[in-house]
Amino acid sequence: TGFLHLGGLRTALYNYIFAKKHQGTFILRVEDTDQNRVVPGAAEGIEDMLDWAGIPPDESPRRGGSFGPYQQSHRLDFYRSASDMLLERGAAYRCFCTPQRLELLKKEALRSQQTPRYDNRCRHLKPTEVAEKLSQGLDWVVRFRLEKGVEPFQDLVYGWNKHEVAEVEGDPVILKGDGFPTYHLANVVDDHYMGISHVLRGTEWLTSTSKHLLLYKAFGWDPPQFGHLPLLLNKDGGKLSKRQGDIFLERFARDGYLPEALLDIITNCGSGFAEKRIGRSLEELISQFEIGRITTHSALLDLEKLPEFNRIHLTHHIENEGLRQNLIREVQLLVEHVYGDQQVDQEVLEKEYVERVLLLRKGHISFLKNLVSSDYSYLWVRPSVSREQLQTISAEVDEIGKLVLGLMTRQDAVLTVEELNKDLRSLQKQTKETKYSSMMKLLRMGLSGQQHGPSVAEMMVTLGPKEVCGRIHKALSS
Repeated sequence: TGFLHLGGLRTALYNYIFAKKHQGTFILRVEDTDQNRVVPGAAEGIEDMLDWAGIPPDESPRRGGSFGPYQQSHRLDFYRSASDMLLERGAAYRCFCTPQRLELLKKEALRSQQTPRYDNRCRHLKPTEVAEKLSQGLDWVVRFRLEKGVEPFQDLVYGWNKHEVAEVEGDPVILKGDGFPTYHLANVVDDHYMGISHVLRGTEWLTSTSKHLLLYKAFGWDPPQFGHLPLLLNKDGGKLSKRQGDIFLERFARDGYLPEALLDIITNCGSGFAEKRIGRSLEELISQFEIGRITTHSALLDLEKLPEFNRIHLTHHIENEGLRQNLIREVQLLVEHVYGDQQVDQEVLEKEYVERVLLLRKGHISFLKNLVSSDYSYLWVRPSVSREQLQTISAEVDEIGKLVLGLMTRQDAVLTVEELNKDLRSLQKQTKETKYSSMMKLLRMGLSGQQHGPSVAEMMVTLGPKEVCGRIHKALSS
């Protein structure tokens, strides 16, 4: 019924981690039984985003598996026969109440400040009355008989629990008039036939679990073990807002976030792990996970910290030689996209040059796209600056150029920002009348064509000796 957001990713991630920790199987099942709310493309989008996040399901609609189909709208025969079984056993009954009558019940309850619930009217119909209504061709749904006296169950997170559903709810619909099941029937039937051993789901389903266990009992089936995950909330304790569209995974992928950063932050703000440290890999999360460590407190997610998580994971990617090759190609594509209409020389797109830039900017950038911001345009677009332009800043342009060329070709030159700053100050003392600030302005213009940006020493370190010398030669000869 919708695309994958951070709350859904967190639930999927805990299931994935739990399955991998215990050599189990992580299953994606698409629950599309509410046909009015189905969003076209959402099921495919969910699977795309799980793949992007690096937690692909072992069995799914796309991948298949031994217990398919994995889409509930393709499993209607299972639910119909399960519903028939409950009808035969007297654990369920046909309800002929019209939508109008149900709406009146709801309005009446609200008027008297009560929680709306079905009054179980059709539960008491005799077989002859049911037969008569069927012969009249009246519409019907199947409802499950809720029994009082539910047994407590042990939740993997919340411990011993039970909810006397029959005291607060009317008998729930399990098969709708269109032949589609509701969540309650579909999930119980599917978990049984798919051999599901453990279900980790959001805490909003905790109060429904007693109802599901009554269904298992009516079928005579053993239920799986349930664990309910506490809510994922904004840092101020409010619900994550789907309406703004800023918690959907597509947005994070589009904005250049690494999936590892998202997995790290949504586990860092919650519980279940031996340590909380920024920069944990998926393998570390799996090894550190213990379901008994999950607390019942809501997890408060501070998305303002996400760029910092991304910076640390991007640093890990740059340091890893295999992952770095992917980043090089991404930077090349970004440069072509952002600066394609300007004079980008092919040499600044060479693998070795881009790799140098990545290694030198490691730890300074939170996103790859930072490298193509205006501050870093000097890396990719060689300036068209004439000797005459530079002479307006200082008449000693040739002397300064030669001094810098000598510095950059020295065998013992140490290219760090700190050392270069010292070297540039000593070079300025060798000029006759150029102030340090004018010399920096001249070099900045010659190297970048800009009047603002990073320090000259930082520019020189990032460009490297070869590129610095090439730009100075070009400026002096034009």
